[in-house]
This record gives sequence, structure tokens and C-alpha cells, in this order.
Amino acid sequence: MNSVFHKADTRGDANHGWLKSKHTFSFANYHNPERMHFGVLRVLNDDVVSESMGFGTHPHRDMEIISIPLEGDLMHKDDMGNAAVIKAGDVQVMSAGTGVMHSEYNNNPDRPVKFLQIWVFPNRKSVEPRYDQITLDTSDRKNRLQQILSPNENDAGVWIHQNAWFHMAALDKGKSLDYELKDPKNNGVYAFLLDGKVTINGQSMAKRDGFGIWEIEKLEIIADSNAEVLLMEVPMH
Repeated sequence: MNSVFHKADTRGDANHGWLKSKHTFSFANYHNPERMHFGVLRVLNDDVVSESMGFGTHPHRDMEIISIPLEGDLMHKDDMGNAAVIKAGDVQVMSAGTGVMHSEYNNNPDRPVKFLQIWVFPNRKSVEPRYDQITLDTSDRKNRLQQILSPNENDAGVWIHQNAWFHMAALDKGKSLDYELKDPKNNGVYAFLLDGKVTINGQSMAKRDGFGIWEIEKLEIIADSNAEVLLMEVPMH
């Protein structure tokens, strides 16, 4: 078993006025050679965008980009003709492939929007760009793991060009869950704690801590308080 633990307050910090972002891995002006990625998980940004502000049109290429809104409404537009609002309970995915241009704005004039921006290296380059979003039944993650992403188009959640699975759980204090890796020979799991306190395979975690673990077959998650957790199983190479 190997692991890496990232306390919430050790993340990169960016404050652009309209955008406040915490970077688990190196991103933009935050560069830490020891925190470049976890396997194919390249970016995990915890973003807060001010009222009616946002990211102007900009390009991406050969990256799987996942957005998970936590609070508020986020407006997305792209050069594939998509214009959509995503909100808490939704998951959005964009396969940038050969290249895509898009923008993201806070759709609320009276409150900030909070969302996770996640980038995963794809297992195929130069794919046709693709956009998708889904609305999840968040009650399905109450004291259990809800799959929100997989490599399979017909599975629960969105899908990406990578051998990866994401799950979310909302746990009551004292509840415990096991997560068995889909591909334990090749994959690891990066756990990101959205709220509360948990212990995962003996590692205590608090709000916004990250814990990566690999060369294992399963995780044991114990809720030390009411808690919300995101598990990201990804290839390590």
C-alpha cells in the first residue's frame, strides 16, 4: 500500500477578486513539483466565482474536464453549440479532444457559485469533442456510494475516455462503507472530503483534505461526523 495525504490548508491559493480557487495540484501560478498529479488525475480545483462573473471563452485540448457544482448555478457555453446551466446535484463532462472553446459564468446575480473543476488525462488523444451533463438524485448517495462517472457510456453517471470511476457519498456520523476498486492492479483512489470528518484506511480527514491511496483492493470509510466525500478511482500510470 502507498498513500499521499494533502491537508486542506496546504493547497495552492489563488485570489483574483472575482475568483477564489484552491488548487490540490499544480495549476496556473501555483507550481509544486511534488504535487503535479495523482496518476491521471491532473487538476482538482475548488472554485468560488463571484456574482455574475466568470471565465471568458478559452481553449482546451486532449483533456477530460469534469465540473461538479456545490452551490449556485453555473452557465456554460461552447463552440459545439451547447448552452446550459448546471447546479448542485448536476455533473458536467467535456471531452476536449481535438479542441474546444468554452466559457463559464456565475448565473446568479446575488450569490457566489461554488464548484469543483477536475481534469483527467484521457486514454485516447484527438477524439471528437463531446459535451454532456446529467442531474443526479442526491438521495441515492445517502449512506451509500453513488456512481457519478465511469468509462462506460451506458453506466450510471457521465462517462469519460479513461478507466476511471467517481463516486459520492453523504454519510451520517458513525456510518461505515467499503469501496472495492474496479481495477486494483492499475488504479488508485483519491478521496476528497467535501465536508465533515472521516477516517479512510486509518487516515483521519477533515473538510477539504485529500487522501490518495494505491496498491490496495478496497477502502474502508468511517464517518466521524456527518460527512460528504468524493472518491476518484483513476489509473496510476
